[in-house]
Amino acid sequence: MKLSKYFTWTFFSFLLFTFLLPEDGSAIPAFARKYKISCNTCHTVFPRLKEYGDDFAGSGFIIKEKETERDYVTAGDDLLWLNKDFPVAARIDLYAAHDQGKNVENDFQIPWGLKLLSGGTLYKNIGYYFYFYMQEHGEVAGIEDAYIHFDNIFSSNLDVMVGQFQLCDPLMKRELRLTYEDYMIYKTYIGSSNMNLAYDRGLILAYGIKRTGTDLVGMVVNGNGKPEAIDDKLDQDNHKSVALRVNQGIMDFMSIGGFYYTGKEDSPDSNRTNEVIYYGPDLTFGIGPFELIAQYLIREDKNPNFLSDASKVKTDGYVVELTFAPDLERSRYYFTALYNMIDSDDYKYNTATLSFTYQLARNLRLLTEYTRDLENVKNRIVLGIISAF
Repeated sequence: MKLSKYFTWTFFSFLLFTFLLPEDGSAIPAFARKYKISCNTCHTVFPRLKEYGDDFAGSGFIIKEKETERDYVTAGDDLLWLNKDFPVAARIDLYAAHDQGKNVENDFQIPWGLKLLSGGTLYKNIGYYFYFYMQEHGEVAGIEDAYIHFDNIFSSNLDVMVGQFQLCDPLMKRELRLTYEDYMIYKTYIGSSNMNLAYDRGLILAYGIKRTGTDLVGMVVNGNGKPEAIDDKLDQDNHKSVALRVNQGIMDFMSIGGFYYTGKEDSPDSNRTNEVIYYGPDLTFGIGPFELIAQYLIREDKNPNFLSDASKVKTDGYVVELTFAPDLERSRYYFTALYNMIDSDDYKYNTATLSFTYQLARNLRLLTEYTRDLENVKNRIVLGIISAF
């Protein structure tokens, strides 16, 4: 199939979706339902957050000025803040994909993902959040994000999160992207290593210095993802990984950051050890309808394949995302350009993506996306319907 046919198929399919789907959606997710506010209060187009949405998440999913006793069962106990209604929401992602060169090139991925979400208040300045993937890529994936958030400990700017989360969240939040194509350097494994910057278990300490516009985030995690327990242990060895993220705001439209991660892991079937280091800068730049996020990461493994003759592997990774919202926060149309590159001795990945999102309703959006695999010279086209309710 020629490239022009890809675009023709995409264009007419998108028009078909537009005319067939209803214009308004009546369901709203859990936080909007609880506080009786529009999804647009926190999101531009979901799941992308506004600054207010970032602040809301950073406060443990609590709007303090809207918290009233009638929303809780207190039973006359000052130490009890039990939600009167248990907040639950759902998200469903439906895709149709043409992936050139695959064993199955044309695939209805419906649903690609279906998850239940819950979050809210546990007590003053304490919130929780979790979601359960009922189906992800055709399988029950179980719990991914799941943590308790302590906000402004001792009336300071220190927050602590304890639980399961993505290590890349302080850099680029994979769960908030508008594209089908992922931020690949964060989820890629090297050799036989179990380390990456996706999900892990541990704690996060976040501290903001308002006077200088500096954010500091420290993390301590198991360093082996989220495997099932072995002998009642979720960590597979005695090592822990640590990470530090520093971000500096520059005026109101730009920030620069730096990230460092170090950890060790033992082979499950030998006494060999791999040491992993990530480090690199990132940039966020937003002016008018444009937002640019760029990440460069270097990963160094001392022995990722756990060989008797240790062999070092260096990996370079880039993620660059440019989003265009013609009407700023009120836009219903969003254009995203995304570039992924991973260059390693063991693995290479190189793609360029153009994605178009149309917000049909506050909690329902359509997606049309084209990705060019620059490494293997192949194309992928995806049509999507994403809804939360």
